[in-house]
Amino acid sequence: MKKPKIVVLTGAGISAESGIKTFRDAGGLWEGHDIMEVASPEGFMRNPQLVLDFYNQRRRQLSEVNPNAAHFALKKLETKFDVQIITQNVDDLHERSGSKKIIHLHGELTKARSSIYPKLVYEIGVKDIHIGDTCEKGFQLRPFIVWFGENVPLMEKAVDIASKADIFIIIGTSMQVYPAAGLINYVQKDALIYLIDPQIPDIAPRENLHCIQKSAVEGLPNLVDELLE
Repeated sequence: MKKPKIVVLTGAGISAESGIKTFRDAGGLWEGHDIMEVASPEGFMRNPQLVLDFYNQRRRQLSEVNPNAAHFALKKLETKFDVQIITQNVDDLHERSGSKKIIHLHGELTKARSSIYPKLVYEIGVKDIHIGDTCEKGFQLRPFIVWFGENVPLMEKAVDIASKADIFIIIGTSMQVYPAAGLINYVQKDALIYLIDPQIPDIAPRENLHCIQKSAVEGLPNLVDELLE
């Protein structure tokens, strides 16, 4: 018998509870840097060292944090459901909690890519990227991150996945970052939608939309237990 399909969209809120800083907390600044300085192709062209240092710090931080109860709750759902996670997060906490099917819309901190050939991607774990580290064609490596102004290559796949959900769960996202925030528009009308966030974002009302005004760690494990029952 085919398992019902749960699609989960996760944002910074689920990782924040493991101790990962978010842009939202910092009012668009991160350690004094404007986002565009450290998360845009133009910023990388202007000051590659600053950008590499910024993501090297993010990667080191990854080695100091662990998945939380919300991450493990999503893994638990796999016992009865076909669970697909679409995440806006670039950390590997979903992987480390054991979830099997994850797509990272905005890239992955634990990988590097060629600055000229986007398809040349390398696993680097939590190691630093330095000026002079190159791909096999001799071009500087950069973080494997989708920066502001760049296309989101996995968006089409994410739309297809969202359109097949029986249950769609949104956790810890402001629903302000597009195109990811638009995924809810592809969910079928009769699918159940659960939105978990301490600050419920302003989104269009829907018949099957249930809002849970709690943090991911507070709200998700309870919801998972209810769904498994």
